[in-house]
Order: sequence, then structure tokens, then C-alpha cells
Amino acid sequence: MVKGPGLYTEIGKKARDLLYKDYQGDQKFSVTTYSSTGVAITTTGTNKGSVFLGDVATQVKNKNFTADVKVSTDSSLLTTLTFDEPAPGLKVIVQAKLPDHKSGKAEVQYFHDYAAISTSVGFTASPIVNFSGVVGSNVLALGTDVAFNTESGNFKHFNAGLNFTKDDLIASLILNDKGEKLNASYYQIVNPLTNTVVGAEISHNFTTKENAITVGTQHAIDPLTTVKARVNNAGVANALIQHEWRPKSFFTVSGEVDSRAIEKSAKVGIALALKP
Repeated sequence: MVKGPGLYTEIGKKARDLLYKDYQGDQKFSVTTYSSTGVAITTTGTNKGSVFLGDVATQVKNKNFTADVKVSTDSSLLTTLTFDEPAPGLKVIVQAKLPDHKSGKAEVQYFHDYAAISTSVGFTASPIVNFSGVVGSNVLALGTDVAFNTESGNFKHFNAGLNFTKDDLIASLILNDKGEKLNASYYQIVNPLTNTVVGAEISHNFTTKENAITVGTQHAIDPLTTVKARVNNAGVANALIQHEWRPKSFFTVSGEVDSRAIEKSAKVGIALALKP
């Protein structure tokens, strides 16, 4: 259903996925199974040091309706109901997490050839209202993202972003934290046959005058195996290798090295996702 410039969350997403997605600092295991009726059940376990976290998620689809239910080891229950196109270009999402009754919210998304709008409001007496809007096309898009706290009468955040897409190049500029932080990102496909991509993100904080730079790349060794690497100006380097050993089933091993540490330190994470 997505068309036109896309939602505000799409601004800079390609570069963020290249630089941060799939990197693991912990051991993670995930298994997804599908029934003959289309019900998907996903079991996930993550080992964070001496703490083990797990959850079981169930997804049911029926035409334009999707229901997701996730039960976690912290005794929480997350339910998400999605209605695709109850009207042309419209999507409605209702979400609630128990026992936190203040976490519930409803979101409405609207997609047009030259605009996309998303509005959400929490199910509380004094909710936080979020609004984001993007105008433009699939080449040039300009958007804003605003959150307003109705209890305090103040803006929780106010962001703005610009996205430019041309052939194999995507450049983005995002102003975050009420104008205090500026992020510029770059994403380019070098070779589509080998899925070779390069990207970078530069961040500047106007208050602290601090800068942060992260550069990364990815390359497909073969149609089923991809390697990724990144490094930032703090001297932290990461690398991973991901192999699709069967359709929608991935085995990922990632590592991290801090070159500035007095005593060299390294972390290795493993993620296994099985989706038979």
C-alpha cells in the first residue's frame, strides 16, 4: 500500500539499517513456525550477560486484518491490531501492553502519491499526541515529526527531515531534539549484482559541540551469504556475517572491538533466526 514519499520513519532508514541492523552484542535465538492456516508463532530468547530474556509471539492474518500477540518473560502482554485499507490509502493500528494500561495507543496512517501522514494518540486522560507528515515524491521528500504532551502543554520532541533519492544514491538530513542535534546520512549501492553498499552517518550536537561519525559497508559473498562492517570515530569497529541456510532462515555471527580501550576488549554475538 505504501506509495509516494512514504512515512517520516523512512527518511534515512536505508542508512540506519546498513549501519545498525543485525549487529548483535548478545546471544540471540529465534524460531518461527507457520501453520497450514497461516498462523505464525515466533519464539525468541536473548542472553544478556547473566540475564536471559524470552518471548513468544503469535501472528494471525485474515485478508486486510493482522493480529500480533507477544508474551514476554517479564509478564507483559503486547497486542497489536492492524487494519490495512479500511478506506483507500488508509491504515489503522491499535496497540496495548498489559499490565501497563498507559501504554495503549491508536495510530492512523494515510498514504497519497505526494504525501504521507501518521497520527497517534495514547489511551490516557492526558495523552501524548504524535503527528508526522511528509510531502514530496519518491525522489525528494520533506517531513516533520512532532510529539505534544497534553498534560504539561509542552512539545516532547520536534524533528524535521529531508530525503533525496536518485538512482542508487540516498541522502538524508534530519534535525532532532528540538533543533539541538543534526544528523546527515548517505547510502549508495555500489554494485547491485553483489549487493555491495556503502553508507555513512554524521551527527553534530549544537549544545555540546560534539560530533559522531559512523561509516559502514556490506557485500554479498554469494546469493545466500552477506558480510557487513562498520567503524565510528570512537574507535569501535563491528563486523558480521549472515547466512541464509534455508528460505527465511538466517544464521548471524557478529563481533565488536574497541581499539581505544586500555585493555583490548572484544564482544561476539550470535543470532539464529529459523523461519521454516
